[in-house]
Amino acid sequence: MSAKHLLIVYHTQSGNTRRMAQAAWRGATDEAVEGVETRLLLAKDAGPEDLLWAHGLLLGTPENFGYMSGAMKDFLDRTFYPVEGKIQALPYAIFVSAGNDGTGAVRAIHRIANGYPFNEVQAPIIAAGELTEGHLERCHELGLALAIGLEAGVF
Repeated sequence: MSAKHLLIVYHTQSGNTRRMAQAAWRGATDEAVEGVETRLLLAKDAGPEDLLWAHGLLLGTPENFGYMSGAMKDFLDRTFYPVEGKIQALPYAIFVSAGNDGTGAVRAIHRIANGYPFNEVQAPIIAAGELTEGHLERCHELGLALAIGLEAGVF
């Protein structure tokens, strides 16, 4: 059986979303996971070929003005038409570093994700305010759960 592929795409300004993405990557690459290859990419560096490669997706963004980051929006804009009709529905989840409540960023990603097709497999992780070890642990668990789900064929 060939390996499954998990793509983690994120944008960061303060470094908080990077820390969340790295925690998810550590979960996805845990020694308990043997059959999943994981890519961790900045949104500016990810493209259509990465989505075509992926069997699962994690999207991480800071909340900017009550919305996802411009770089995350750019990633979604740049990849939509090149992969349209070429990808199966991808299981995905979102993590947000938020100065407010993060719901605007989540809502915006949900609207775009509906057209891809992406299927949300876990509720978003929103780190509102100061990033805590609890938020990072939840991101670690998110990466681990998605990788194990891909490996087991759950998604």
